[in-house]
Amino acid sequence: DRGMNFEAAVDGQLHGLELQFHKASRQHAGAGHANVAYAPGSTVEGVLYTLSNSEEISRMDPFELAPVNYSREVVQIATAQGVVSSWIYFANPAVLQSGLKPPRSYLDHLLAGKPFLSDSYYRMLRSWECLEEL
Repeated sequence: DRGMNFEAAVDGQLHGLELQFHKASRQHAGAGHANVAYAPGSTVEGVLYTLSNSEEISRMDPFELAPVNYSREVVQIATAQGVVSSWIYFANPAVLQSGLKPPRSYLDHLLAGKPFLSDSYYRMLRSWECLEEL
């Protein structure tokens, strides 16, 4: 959806972090967007894209409003092929807020990654309390 060129997509696990929706939306009060936060013993699952070249990641920065809303950092992601160094976005503390919920349409976008998620992780995502259409 972001127009980035990639060569492959595989499932990946980010150990020691958990998914949260505490990044405040700029458009809707009470709406939260995805972020990861350090949480020993937790794991975030998702899709890991192999970009066609290293410059492709800069095309994502405007969508994430990096470096204002998110900072882009390198982490280690576990895949079936081994551990891979990869960029992810962490929400900056200034845009975090407690008590937020993802809009249903936003969560549905994450649920579209079902082929890359374990059944238990998909069920956890699907059961997340959401804001219905705003």
